[in-house]
Amino acid sequence: MKGNHRTIYQSRVETPLGMMIAGATDEGVCLLEFTERKILEAQWAGLRRLLKATVTEGTHPHFSLLQQELEAYFAGELHTFTVPLHMPGTDFQQAVWRLLLTVPYGDVRSYKQQATLLQRPDAVRAVGHANGMNRISVIVPCHRIVAGNGHLTGYGGGIWRKEWLLAHESRHQKKLNNIG
Repeated sequence: MKGNHRTIYQSRVETPLGMMIAGATDEGVCLLEFTERKILEAQWAGLRRLLKATVTEGTHPHFSLLQQELEAYFAGELHTFTVPLHMPGTDFQQAVWRLLLTVPYGDVRSYKQQATLLQRPDAVRAVGHANGMNRISVIVPCHRIVAGNGHLTGYGGGIWRKEWLLAHESRHQKKLNNIG
């Protein structure tokens, strides 16, 4: 970073669920989204504005670890990511996103449970909105949040991907439990 200017590096990542686009600053991965997500351009615009940054194609050391960890995750061998994250947003959004990182692999929580854990039990819709603004799909696991009745709702990458991710994690969690 020179002065107050940042660069966000962008790269593409192939996954079993389709192509994703990744963004990284020196602080960490700031974006991981499926390329056809409808709000992708708005996500980039928000990052450029929040970080006072430009976006450029290129490599960044975080991409190497990101690629390795995504491959291990999709192989069912990694349950917790260690790649550094950079999650700019409002204080409330950041609190929601940090809480998402505590939802165990293979488990789900409801939006209401998330709001209650944030000590904001009446903020269910706000929690849902913050989840929807999550820019780091898969790693910040908003796919693990479901409706109060257990139904799958509200995943920017598509409900079919949310269903796949939850089934994938459940299957590999069961394997882990059978080993231990």
